[in-house]
Amino acid sequence: MTGSAAGLAAGGEGAFTGFGLPGEPGGDAFWAAARTPVCVPAGDGGWLTLFLWRGTPAVIDFESWSPPVPLRRWAGTDCWYAEVRMPARLRVTYRFLVDDEAHADPFNPVGAGGERSIASTPDAPAQPHWPVLGTGADAVLPLPRTRLRWTSGRLGGRRTVRVHPAGGGGPVVLLLDGDDWLHLHPAMTAFDSAVAAGEMPPATLVFLPAGDRQAEFGCRPELWKAVRDELLPLVAESGVPADLERLVVAGQSLGGLSALYAALEFPDLVSRVACQSASFWWTPGAMDRADPLDGPVGGAVAARLRQGPDLSGLRCAFDVGEHETRMLPHCELTETLTERAGATVRVSRSASDHDRAGWRHALLRDVAWALG
Repeated sequence: MTGSAAGLAAGGEGAFTGFGLPGEPGGDAFWAAARTPVCVPAGDGGWLTLFLWRGTPAVIDFESWSPPVPLRRWAGTDCWYAEVRMPARLRVTYRFLVDDEAHADPFNPVGAGGERSIASTPDAPAQPHWPVLGTGADAVLPLPRTRLRWTSGRLGGRRTVRVHPAGGGGPVVLLLDGDDWLHLHPAMTAFDSAVAAGEMPPATLVFLPAGDRQAEFGCRPELWKAVRDELLPLVAESGVPADLERLVVAGQSLGGLSALYAALEFPDLVSRVACQSASFWWTPGAMDRADPLDGPVGGAVAARLRQGPDLSGLRCAFDVGEHETRMLPHCELTETLTERAGATVRVSRSASDHDRAGWRHALLRDVAWALG
């Protein structure tokens, strides 16, 4: 199910009272009370969600879940609005586009980086440990103190890798797409909170930024040889306590694909994996097709799993958004084949589409489980 806008019935003062907003739309009292998005039950078991924007034409740009939704102007005022039908159990990142310039929602205190906001239906599960962020300048996140300059001979180029000892440090947790977990979602703070609450053992977080995601995460050995031979020795020399013998790799989308690939091809390096919405549709050349997901179910990883590898030493947590209908067959087959190969497997579904806002709780929970 994807979002769509439905116009409110024509009317004046009190037109938005069903969403808890008093006064004449566009008036001072109305804007003083405006806090959106606001959800009310819809007849189909989902939710009707109100979004507001003030002053100029705008479009709501959702991450993955829905095509863009244009806002409508209310009766010549500066009030622009959309009623968006949302399914049960959804958490989604969005932003407003005004003349192709992106803005966070000024009426929503829950941010995800400076230009994004997060909407959640009332029945979406809570995400403990993830703090509510502001938007704009208020969305600047704290960064780990330890910064490694990694110049890779195998991958080429130079990148900055941050390292954080959550709870004093412990097993290494390698977070792929690390810059997203540094600058869009406060993973350092969330892991610290989970460790302090006793829901996770101390761990050393290594935030690995992606270079060329398609090249590095597409089932290629160079990344994992570089991690083994170059990055992990740098971490060991950093002075941060780090147990390299219990490495957990956490990745999403193509990063999740790469994490399981590493467990298959580098079992002495990677034996604990947490992957969310992994791109198990991937095969060589898939990105060149008009529809990359319209290939063999489970892609190259499923084909490798059918060769009968011994995964008895692997702990692997799988999660995928319950609204990712086209991803589900690829993920379900890979989950089954991984368990059949002897791995200890955990499977869950998040209240999201292909969206980091929906993966956040699964990341903490599944890394804690992988650490065992």
